[in-house]
Amino acid sequence: MAATEENSQLFPIFILTIMALPLVPYTILKLCRAFSKKIKTIHCQCSECARSGKYRKSIFKRISNFSTCSNLSLVLLWVIMIILIYYIKSTSREMQVFEPFSILGLEHGASDSDIKKAYRRLSIQYHPDKNPDPEANKYFVEYISKAYQALTDPISRENFEKYGHPDGRQGFQMGIALPQFLLDIDGASGGILLLWIVGICILLPLVVAVIYLSKSAKYTGNYVMHHTLSTYYYFMKPSLAPSKVMEVFIKAAEYMEIPVRRTDDEPLQKLFMSVRSELNLDLKNIKQEQAKFWKQHPAIVKTELLIQAQLTRESAALSPALLGDFRRVLELAPRLLEELMKMAVIPRTAQGHGWLRPAVGVVELSQSIIQAVPLSSRKATGGSTEGTAPFLQLPHFTEAVIKKIARKVRTFQELRDMSLQDRAELLSQVGGFSSTEVQDVEMVLQMMPSLTVEVTCETEGEEGIQEGDIVTIQAWVTLKRGNGLIGALPHAPYYPFHKEENFWFLLADSVSNNVWFSQKVSFMDEPAAITAASKAIEDTMEGSGATVKETSAAVREAAEKVRSGSRLVMGKIQAPAEGNYNLTCYCLCDSWLGCDKRTNLKVKILKRTRAGTRGGIVSEEAPIVEDGAEEEEEDEEEEYDDYESEYSEDEEDERDTKKKVPAANGTVSKKGTNSELSGSDEE
Repeated sequence: MAATEENSQLFPIFILTIMALPLVPYTILKLCRAFSKKIKTIHCQCSECARSGKYRKSIFKRISNFSTCSNLSLVLLWVIMIILIYYIKSTSREMQVFEPFSILGLEHGASDSDIKKAYRRLSIQYHPDKNPDPEANKYFVEYISKAYQALTDPISRENFEKYGHPDGRQGFQMGIALPQFLLDIDGASGGILLLWIVGICILLPLVVAVIYLSKSAKYTGNYVMHHTLSTYYYFMKPSLAPSKVMEVFIKAAEYMEIPVRRTDDEPLQKLFMSVRSELNLDLKNIKQEQAKFWKQHPAIVKTELLIQAQLTRESAALSPALLGDFRRVLELAPRLLEELMKMAVIPRTAQGHGWLRPAVGVVELSQSIIQAVPLSSRKATGGSTEGTAPFLQLPHFTEAVIKKIARKVRTFQELRDMSLQDRAELLSQVGGFSSTEVQDVEMVLQMMPSLTVEVTCETEGEEGIQEGDIVTIQAWVTLKRGNGLIGALPHAPYYPFHKEENFWFLLADSVSNNVWFSQKVSFMDEPAAITAASKAIEDTMEGSGATVKETSAAVREAAEKVRSGSRLVMGKIQAPAEGNYNLTCYCLCDSWLGCDKRTNLKVKILKRTRAGTRGGIVSEEAPIVEDGAEEEEEDEEEEYDDYESEYSEDEEDERDTKKKVPAANGTVSKKGTNSELSGSDEE
């Protein structure tokens, strides 16, 4: 019994030791990282962003930043450890060494008569016949009687004086540090140990597995419903106009789960009248178009109107209930747009190519949502093919201001290329801006990224590219900002959440509408980018037979490039049939307007003369398109007045330049122009 009690006392110490072994080093590591992290402001500090309150460091936001799962778990574990330490300390005080003289209240060396007197005195106080209290009975039997026996019996007293225990020398005992109720197998709780083992080893893993499988069966790794992906895949078409991407985007299953309340009818009707001009309704048959719009699923109608409220900056007029739904729609938008982009560039044709037109439309919709710019503002106006949309993302810019400065500045790139002094004079004298407003504009322009792209295409270990070869695409995307930052949060005062800027690298043939290669690029996580670039360069160098010294030098150079603001994009594609291909490298930003980069790339595919094939036989058939599907899309597009996108213009010129143009493999055209995001398509 005593051994069992001792084992039960050791159980908290065992748990404390197991918890402290990983917890203490992890806490020290986390604190070192927190103190060593450099505090750098990576968000916009203009007055509009300051008024939005998105980056305000209030006490609640500080608590929310601290209240991550890892931090809360760490605090909880430390609280448990403190409770265990206090419990162990308190129980160790209660554990007393068996000392018969102290129990009887005597000093060492007391006579037999004093021992008997003390025993009689305590018997009157604790004997069961005198005191019916069960605790008194227990204390009398386990302590007083045992102490009296140890001091009156000659053998017991000799053992106590010699070995410190009335029973003599104590042998070495081993036990298990578990609670007493788990070890009391012969008692009423004999099956608790078995239940505990079954619960911890079988039931708990089973419950975790069921919860995980039920969640993974509904959501993907990016926390997007599988039903949403299947819907996007079904409605995505190769000739989908950028203005019609919205119709596919709002059909997400997440948006279908947003509640539709009867009290929302009147506010939605008012919102509809405010954004009606942005809904692509036929003004000739406006009544029929309105009736057709309201006959859609209520969740789809509500989602589209709330997104239009963001694009037209009409969210201030929403009711409190609609404002909560509005924030939910915007919170899900970046995640859903990323999956919609993947559905656009996923291999669809016989050659494994994606579709360029819908991919550009998805990026343009993302830009408009983040910057709260109407899709109609992307229409070409005057001599500018990009429209007024890029100007509207700047603080204090309105349509009236754009008209005032239109005589001197026709495109957004011209405004960016102006000197600081000339731009300040233009905005203050022509635009009527104050010095504070001019400073806000300069601050945002300093935050905007400028991209350069260097692309090479080659067959590793071979000269030239022949049909069927596995072609390695290597591109360095370099980002520069006027304020010196590399990774930053975009200026987006009307988007109520933090949004990291991402870029999409597309290698595409704009004439055939095919995306040969695509990859998402981020400038936020520098350590991950260094690791990925180093591994890719190392694998490439080892495959080419380079020495260890050459490989190490190339890896160091790649890491230095990443630290200076470059990101490596690398992939492999199968070379198509023989011919000259005029490709275009698009680097599209999902958050900024007017910051995209477009670089021309001429690739010459030779007829196969080498033995064997590297990637199998390349099908020379045309891309597989369902007959009637494309015709149906073209018919539908004729009914809409789509805004014109600069990514689909000059297709006739590109067809002419495609006719047997001699070009070196993998050379990048020096004419890499900034894209002018006007938004749309023209059949």
